[in-house]
Amino acid sequence: MSTILICDDSPLVRETLRRAVATVPGVERVAIAASGEEVLRRWNIERPDLVLMDVRMPGLGGVETVRRLLATDPSARVIMLTMPEDQEGVAVAVAAGARGYLHKDASRAELRATVAQALADPAWRLAPRRLRAAEKAAGSPPALTAREIQVLEGMSHGRSNAEIGRELFLSEDTVKTHARRLFKKLGASDRAHAVALGFRWGLVR
Repeated sequence: MSTILICDDSPLVRETLRRAVATVPGVERVAIAASGEEVLRRWNIERPDLVLMDVRMPGLGGVETVRRLLATDPSARVIMLTMPEDQEGVAVAVAAGARGYLHKDASRAELRATVAQALADPAWRLAPRRLRAAEKAAGSPPALTAREIQVLEGMSHGRSNAEIGRELFLSEDTVKTHARRLFKKLGASDRAHAVALGFRWGLVR
């Protein structure tokens, strides 16, 4: 079971995110913090599995908090929370070691999927260049088969290939084959990128 710490100076944002993240399978506890300073004070005691951190906050901002946190514990997993127009802040935060970012106006499903992916894969990262490509996805989405969409939906819920296979009565190798095909059609480099594109194009919800 996993614990998550949400850091944002807005009480409304904290509570909205807390409610959404609490519904992610495997999440046992969701804690909240109002500042970067509070995150650093609590880190050594609580050691959450994942931190969702606002980029722009009064006092010690999200970027500097990430730098200090990772200097203390390089294994810390942090996803930045940002407004769509704040690409610069996100790029700096990711360069400092954050695993990726979420827009504050992301859908509940996209939030849950990103958190599930980050918790399921210790090496998970979503670089800014990938999300910029996803955000700019325009025109008609690629034509996926019904089975490829089912596989993509399974990925959006953070399920492994084996779990998707059991759900769809397919072998794990067959799921991998569908995954490779949908990655190629979407122009995605990995699962997280495919899910992000799927949400942007409305292929999964």
